[in-house]
Amino acid sequence: MENSTIDKLPKGWKSVPSDLGSDQTTFKGVNWGKAMMWIFLLSDTFIFSCFLISYMKGRASTVVDWPNPSEVFALHVGGFPVPLLLIAIMTFVLITSSGTMALAVKYGYEKNRKMCGYLILATAFGGLTFVGMQAFEWTKLIHEGVRPWENPFGAKQFGSYFFMITGFHGTHVSIGVIFLFIFARKVLRGDFDTGKRGYFTTMKSDYVAIEILGLYWHFVDLVWVFIFAFFYLW
Repeated sequence: MENSTIDKLPKGWKSVPSDLGSDQTTFKGVNWGKAMMWIFLLSDTFIFSCFLISYMKGRASTVVDWPNPSEVFALHVGGFPVPLLLIAIMTFVLITSSGTMALAVKYGYEKNRKMCGYLILATAFGGLTFVGMQAFEWTKLIHEGVRPWENPFGAKQFGSYFFMITGFHGTHVSIGVIFLFIFARKVLRGDFDTGKRGYFTTMKSDYVAIEILGLYWHFVDLVWVFIFAFFYLW
C-alpha cells in the first residue's frame, strides 16, 4: 500500500470500526462469523446462568415444599403414571439432533450436498418434534393448574421459574429450527457450491455457515442438559 493511502486511514480509536468493518480477519485463523457466534453464545451463557442461579436461590429459600418432578412431569400410560417419560423422549430427540447436525457439518465440508441437506432437515424435524412435545408439556401443566403465580403441586415460585426458563430455551430452539429449514433449502439448492449471496448480506455463502449454525444448535442442546438436571432430576 502506498504511503499516501496509508496516511488517509483513520488514526487512534477511530481506526477500530474501520478495521473491523473491512475485509480483514480480526481473529487470526478464525472465521469472522464463527468468532461472532462464539461471542453471542458467551453472552447467552451468562443469561442462562443467571436464570439457573436465580432458580437455585429461589428453590433453596422457599419454606414451602418444592414439587416432586416425578409427580409433576409424569405421563399416564395404560392407567399407570410413568415418571419423566415425556422428558426422557424430549432429551433423546434433542441430543440425537445434535448428532445429525455434527454429521451435516462433516458432509458440508466434504461438499456432499445431498447428505448435508438431508441431515440438516433431519435436525430441523428433531427440533420441531422437541418444540411440539414441549408445547404438549406446557398444555398439560396449565390444564392441571400450574401458572407463573400459582402451583397446586407446591411452592408457587415453581411455575414462574419453569415457564420462564423452559420458554426462553424453547424460543432458542424454535429460532434454530427456522434457520435449519432455511439452510437446508440453501444447501439442497446449491447456494453454498456456487457462492450465492444471502438475502440480507453481500457476503458470499460457503459451508462455514453450516458449522456456525451447528455451534448454535450444539449450544442449545448443552443448555437443555443443565435445564434437564435442574428441573427434572433435582
